[in-house]
Amino acid sequence: MPTTKRFFDPHIHMSSRTTICYQEMAEAGIRAVIEPAFWLGQPRTNVGSFIDYFSSLIGFERFRASQFGIQHFCTIGLNSKEANDEGLAKEVIEILPRFALKEGVVAIGEIGYDEITSAEEKAYIAQLEFAVEHDMVVMVHSPHRDKHNGILRSMDVAAEVGLDMEKLIVDHNNEETFRAVLDRGCWAGFTIYPHTKMDSVRMVDIVEANGPDRIIVNSSADWGISDHLSVPKTAGLMERRGIDAAWIEKTCWSNAMEAYGQSGEIDVDSLNRDQVVDQTQMFGDTTILRGQTPRVDEGAGVV
Repeated sequence: MPTTKRFFDPHIHMSSRTTICYQEMAEAGIRAVIEPAFWLGQPRTNVGSFIDYFSSLIGFERFRASQFGIQHFCTIGLNSKEANDEGLAKEVIEILPRFALKEGVVAIGEIGYDEITSAEEKAYIAQLEFAVEHDMVVMVHSPHRDKHNGILRSMDVAAEVGLDMEKLIVDHNNEETFRAVLDRGCWAGFTIYPHTKMDSVRMVDIVEANGPDRIIVNSSADWGISDHLSVPKTAGLMERRGIDAAWIEKTCWSNAMEAYGQSGEIDVDSLNRDQVVDQTQMFGDTTILRGQTPRVDEGAGVV
């Protein structure tokens, strides 16, 4: 791990991870996460499952993260893969206002394209229009296939709808796509995910050759073979490769705060302070400890 001990993972699916992941992330220096709404690995079949899922993102997951001194934010949206069920997609888009304007929601997302179908575009445009109406940031999921054209289409459509490109974070970039994203004035997210996206070595090569501006490192760790410590591990490799500490800070901490801070939901001063943890707290009648001795920091409970 690097000597720098302050990281932000702005794309990680913590609902898929166990609580020990939060503990390990906190120990590695991760102080904040953003959890984008995404699919479950199999299609949801009714709008009620979305209601429960969105509720967990703004509820229990915020609590679970806080028990380890990690600030949890989220994005709310209908993911592109499930947008192809047009009847259900219409119902989900109708309920988005109930969740997308809540405390801790920093963007509409992750939205965009999967197979680049007309149904996906219809749902994408509807959610972009909502974001423009409410002056929100948008997190775009770039497709796994035909990624370059999908990203170009994502940016073109967002511009046509009227979204400020400064408010568009395009994620899952690679060497062939990121320059087009930066040239349009958007933020370029890079996912360090084994086998299917980027690895740390390629990520460091990109930063070394292009600098840190508007580049954001994340893990996208989910129920697949993924690593919840990808951000600090990549920072550690940057440090060993001699990357300037200020560049590491930008790509693994402050760029994410600046991009998603446009939401008005991120208190930078709070993030820069060590968090006070009180594990005697409960979410309703639920505790994350299951009989373990709670950690109670000095100052806990002091207003």
